[in-house]
Amino acid sequence: MMASVAGRYASALFDLASEQKQLAAVEQDMARLAGFLETSADLRNMVRSPVLSAEEQGRAIAGVGEKAEFSPLGVNFLKLLARNRRLFAVDDIIKAFRQILARNRGEIDADVISAHPLSEAQQNALVDTLKASAGGKNVKIHTHVDPALLGGLVVKMGSRMIDSSLRTKLDNLKTRMKEVR
Repeated sequence: MMASVAGRYASALFDLASEQKQLAAVEQDMARLAGFLETSADLRNMVRSPVLSAEEQGRAIAGVGEKAEFSPLGVNFLKLLARNRRLFAVDDIIKAFRQILARNRGEIDADVISAHPLSEAQQNALVDTLKASAGGKNVKIHTHVDPALLGGLVVKMGSRMIDSSLRTKLDNLKTRMKEVR
């Protein structure tokens, strides 16, 4: 992972934030930025746009960071990405940064995709179940909603993926029905 562009930038951000004792602030900045990218098509298009100059992307992303009250380190990091024309990789950088943080804390990250938002009780029950299957390690979940699943969950934890979504079950049934013909 560290050999990738995202891994190198995430590692550098982690080292710098750790050195400056800003890990919590930068973690919060990156989590909020991930949320912004997930909900704003305009922001996603801006960070991926090859048409915008590095200066334009830098001003735009700095404006987002300052308006959202990111830490100075978080804003400077985003400006650096724009200046180096690496803003397109910010999603992967955030994921790699979270993995480094989790490994440093002895946690395991799990991405959970559900058809509907999970209640706090459902999230807690899921964390307990995943913790048991992870050998007692702390599990931190990142939830996403995908109505196309129809029901159930898709859980990605490390190299394992558990897909109990209704969509997958229906697709499997459809395949089996075709085989019967």
